[in-house]
Amino acid sequence: MKLIGLTGGIGMGKSTAAASFRRLHVPVFDADAAVHALQGPGGRAVAPIAAAFPGTVTEGPGGRRVDREALRRAVLGHPEALRRLERIVHPLVRDAERRFLAAARRRGERLVVLDIPLLFETGGQGRCDRVVVVTAPAAVQRYRVLRRPGMTEERLRYILGRQVPDREKRRRADHLVHTGLSRHAAQRAIRRLVREIRGA
Repeated sequence: MKLIGLTGGIGMGKSTAAASFRRLHVPVFDADAAVHALQGPGGRAVAPIAAAFPGTVTEGPGGRRVDREALRRAVLGHPEALRRLERIVHPLVRDAERRFLAAARRRGERLVVLDIPLLFETGGQGRCDRVVVVTAPAAVQRYRVLRRPGMTEERLRYILGRQVPDREKRRRADHLVHTGLSRHAAQRAIRRLVREIRGA
């Protein structure tokens, strides 16, 4: 079974690329969705985050959940707090990924995608057969991100500061998908890639 690592900076169009893979019937593990589930009602990260970051967990329908905005405030600008959070969350996400891959192998899948925003930052490229980086011009990226609800220049700078720069991601990629041209161009590039790998 071939593993494609899919990554790219915030606002580069990675979610759209992941949707293109799904339309081609390629299973996609979404690391961000896994984090949301872990921090949602009944999630395995809720109790350890509550213990490490008092005041960041609330009661709601279905049980306790992480207040993501409160957690963001608790770690924003505090590198040690962020590392503490990552020590909680990253192993749980890896466990979810392993279960996804085991299920894909049982189904006999030939190709799967690991959609991981911090693929290079966490060393995840080493477990992938190929790495696809989604990229766009910096001006397009900034425009897309600042249109998001609640996004500010400060938050964008913080997020970009945690990510490997786009130029370095592009240098380390096996394949590039450019999303600054048009959605159709990106989709065509992904179709070509999937055909190539499935035909190998």
